[in-house]
Amino acid sequence: MKNQANVLFIVIDQLRADCIFGALAQQIKIPNLTALMEDAVTFKSHYSVANPCGPSRASLLTGQYAMNHRSVRNGTPLAAGTDNIATQMRQLSYEPMLFGYTDTSLDPRALHANDPAIRTYEQVLPGFVEKLEMRQEESYPWRSHIARQGYPTRDYATFYHPQTPSGASPRIDDPAFYKAQDSDSAFLTQQTLNELSVRQQQNWFAHVTYIRPPPPLVAPAPYNSMYRNSDLPDPLRRANRSDEAQCHPFLATHLEVIKDKSVVDGPFANCDKDDLETARSLRSVYLGLVSEVDQQVGRLVDFLKSTGQYDSTLIVLTADHAEMLGDHHMWGKQTIYDSAVHVPLIIRDPRQQQTHGSTVNAFTESVDIMPTILQWADSSFAIPSSVDGHSLAAFLQGHTPENWREHIFYELDFAEPGAPTLWQQQLDLSLEQANVAVLRDRQYKLVHFNGNLPALLFDIQADPAEMCNLATDPSYQTVLLQMSQKMLNHRMSNANSSLSEMRVTASGTVNYRNG
Repeated sequence: MKNQANVLFIVIDQLRADCIFGALAQQIKIPNLTALMEDAVTFKSHYSVANPCGPSRASLLTGQYAMNHRSVRNGTPLAAGTDNIATQMRQLSYEPMLFGYTDTSLDPRALHANDPAIRTYEQVLPGFVEKLEMRQEESYPWRSHIARQGYPTRDYATFYHPQTPSGASPRIDDPAFYKAQDSDSAFLTQQTLNELSVRQQQNWFAHVTYIRPPPPLVAPAPYNSMYRNSDLPDPLRRANRSDEAQCHPFLATHLEVIKDKSVVDGPFANCDKDDLETARSLRSVYLGLVSEVDQQVGRLVDFLKSTGQYDSTLIVLTADHAEMLGDHHMWGKQTIYDSAVHVPLIIRDPRQQQTHGSTVNAFTESVDIMPTILQWADSSFAIPSSVDGHSLAAFLQGHTPENWREHIFYELDFAEPGAPTLWQQQLDLSLEQANVAVLRDRQYKLVHFNGNLPALLFDIQADPAEMCNLATDPSYQTVLLQMSQKMLNHRMSNANSSLSEMRVTASGTVNYRNG
């Protein structure tokens, strides 16, 4: 083995890039993430290639686009035997430790029909050792911890209800019933530290996944009221929901889909998220949760420093996808706007201190992280042919690779087998047609819908908030065609090549990617 050391791979659920650098970052308290950026390389044009959680993490951990791994929805199985970061790190003699979750739907062909593992999409990616189970709906170790601390027993349905102080009127930003020291984020961090504290004499690979800051939006004190609504920038949106709906049939249906979906539990579950003051309150709680996670990341970094492991550990911090947070009157992530897919990426390579504190503006994608970690662990390791991403090692060394990508690509499937979604019903789309692909370069962004739905085209330079659709403008038809050709070329060039780069010869099978 060559160049082996520790790897700390942190994924923060549903974290927007502009919480780290951008409009929201001007107001939020994230001292630990800021300190890490000053001692690492920050990738400012980094994008998730799929959402929601299951597909995005499948791409992140396999290095494949959704069009290739095909685990395109929460609950859609990932094929057994798919190469992933955990199985590959095992080949480098690492035990892949998971603290949290991967939201993997396992291949039923590899399991008995009665196996409970195929009754939830919140399973563990093969290859990982689940050191701590922290799945949102089955966080039994944390809930057991809460009970041991003497908190009243609650079922899952009421676990995230805000707790109104005695004698006060309910507020949307009331705190959680548990203290910050006992939160899910704090518990996850402590269990990770407990495990790593006895592994200081060996190389380790830890994948740590925080389930915050996404809904249900409830934060323990003091994070629930850390930010004043009046200090925060408002959501980027049109005047009203009707104006948003007129932009495209998919978006009109999307606004219906999310209309009754709650982002906070308890008495405000049915709050009017279009009301600006309500949206501001929800955004402030979200930012409070980000600050809470920041503190926990700081604990991990402090541990590495205090144990002398900071300069022998590759730190990779990113998000699975982002969050609309009221932009375009939308919440969640299953849509086509940048707010849902632009995520932070911070990498500290202890071997490349000359680039610490620098930023990279080149386009990078979530599929790039797996090959980056593998190459860092062993520079001679053969990256699997199935991987669509490319190592970011050159950027960490201070230069841009030749012929680096000039666009990013991401996908969204909005169908549901056996239970057609509202999109399928209202837009008359089959299971195979209810999907969209997006290609974005420095100036333009093409949103191509299947099923003969009209395209969307945005001039990102002139219209960064994506308010003006140019696809029907006669003067932009050449641009529309050029972007469509780019997307077709991208898809054709990135078809699954697990076997197509091999050749059977008289001397045996040769993999021409790896020689």
